[in-house]
Amino acid sequence: MRFHYFICTFIFLRFKKGFQEVEEDYLDNMLGMPTRFSFEELKNVTKNFSNKLGEGGFGSIFQGTLPSGSEVAVKHLVGFGPVNKSFMTEVQTIGSIHHFNLVSLIGFCAQKFNRLLVYEYMANGSLDRWIFNKNRDLALGWQIRKKIILDIAKGLAYLHEDCNQKIVHLDIKPQNILLDEHFNAKVSDFGLSKLIGKDQSRVITTMRGTPGYMAPEWLSSVITEKVDVYSFGIVVLEILCGRRNVDESQLEEDRHLLGLFKRKQEEGQLMDLVDKCSDDMQSNAAEVVKMMKVAAWCVQTEHARRPSMPIVVKLFEGSVDVAGNLNEDFQNGLTPEAMETFASIVLPCLLSGPR
Repeated sequence: MRFHYFICTFIFLRFKKGFQEVEEDYLDNMLGMPTRFSFEELKNVTKNFSNKLGEGGFGSIFQGTLPSGSEVAVKHLVGFGPVNKSFMTEVQTIGSIHHFNLVSLIGFCAQKFNRLLVYEYMANGSLDRWIFNKNRDLALGWQIRKKIILDIAKGLAYLHEDCNQKIVHLDIKPQNILLDEHFNAKVSDFGLSKLIGKDQSRVITTMRGTPGYMAPEWLSSVITEKVDVYSFGIVVLEILCGRRNVDESQLEEDRHLLGLFKRKQEEGQLMDLVDKCSDDMQSNAAEVVKMMKVAAWCVQTEHARRPSMPIVVKLFEGSVDVAGNLNEDFQNGLTPEAMETFASIVLPCLLSGPR
């Protein structure tokens, strides 16, 4: 029995080592890859992971400084085995694309079970800390908000139309929009991204994303880049209104921003929704309302009625006008409550189906 145990252990270790060597060779031979770091190098860069910036998709993020003096953000992925699809996807995807409004992947580490990604450092952190902060001293002015919205639109337009393959982010939300020292906005966290061939209009995938930002079609599992357009529309409204799409602290009738938006639109009082912490929003009412209407177009219930992100960029830059007869057919998408209903009704049916 002991002899069999040792034989099995030996085979397992050889198998495990083989997997690691295959992955190491694969990564080494990939063209156009960013810089590869050893785990020890990144321990030194981050001073033994001492300055934690926060939690991101799949792991914790730490601030570090390269030997050149450049500051970086190091994402330490946790809980993964030697071969991981998420890690491969993120390295391949971000390493092959370059755009000013996308967070740059500088390097990575793939050493045994250690998985780390090295990004450019964004001094002003994530968008949510600015738009949901009620401290008037930290309130963003109209010009900065407008620029951030256009930056996000340009980043998504590049992902959807200008890459060799469409890249659908699948988790657009304020936490995944990072700001540099000049408040340039960049889309981050491609850990959930999905590649779609240019000749494909849709891809079937498992449900993913963040409740409150997920388009209604997630329930049907028919996914196109228009799920990002929906999420973008929600983020635009949050930037303009200075509140979350689903805010449990509000009265029940005001809890969902889209419902409140529709009511204010019918009453002709859209400017009632804008962030009161910003002093110059009211003086730019025409531009603010235009952006609100673009956001409403982006969150149409039927995905085919939503604009593409390149069209959104043109709308914001003024080369295309917003449709005058804009349909108000939009709904809250997958809120936390909707997700709970889905889990309690649909999932048990799936689990009880034929094996």
